[in-house]
Amino acid sequence: MSKTADPRLIVALDLPSAEEAGSLTRSLGDAVSYYKIGLQLFPVGGMDLARRLKADGKQVFLDFKLHDIPATVEKATRSITAGGADLLTVHAEPPVMRAAVAGSEGSDLGILGVTVLTSYDDAMLAEMGYAYGARDLVLRRVEQALEAGVAGVVASAHEAAEIRDRFGEGFLIVTPGIRPAGADIGDQKRVATPASALASGASHLVVGRPVNAAEDPAAAAKAIVEEMATVPPVAA
Repeated sequence: MSKTADPRLIVALDLPSAEEAGSLTRSLGDAVSYYKIGLQLFPVGGMDLARRLKADGKQVFLDFKLHDIPATVEKATRSITAGGADLLTVHAEPPVMRAAVAGSEGSDLGILGVTVLTSYDDAMLAEMGYAYGARDLVLRRVEQALEAGVAGVVASAHEAAEIRDRFGEGFLIVTPGIRPAGADIGDQKRVATPASALASGASHLVVGRPVNAAEDPAAAAKAIVEEMATVPPVAA
């Protein structure tokens, strides 16, 4: 792992090809030690890239958001453990999370329950038929995630403080939708700056476009790490 990187920063490799993603990781060098590989890269060499990153001493977060019948989720999770990844996301539904935890047994793979996507707001949830708003649905799913025995949850910084207040420490809160001050928020609805997200109780921050679309990705990552250094880590 890099001596200069902050492991709380996870850079999202949301790029069209594994070759472009690999090039970005090389340009970032020691500025970043943790990477997210999502569905965009999965069918074009994402797992091979994950193995290469692990061989280079990096940490890998597979953001695949598994959601299927429990038997399939358990088998898929067990297959994924062979790649040596550090974190894997599944949708925060109790049978799905329990199956993923079972599939990860005997490995170092941590399961994260995805509560409510940061591109969703109350109006979108209502349109989808949910009786809960984002806040209430997140809190319910966190409770279910901890009961299922996962390593942590994915939630926006808008909910992180209340999650910590209600459920305490000892588990991960991985927060996407991070945008440095003045950055374009794109399609995200619930965003926060790096320092404010950490101060709210997040254990890890997922940052995509502010780094991977920057003219100088390494400089952008270092600037985020400098801001993060002002907030001490939580006990997760």
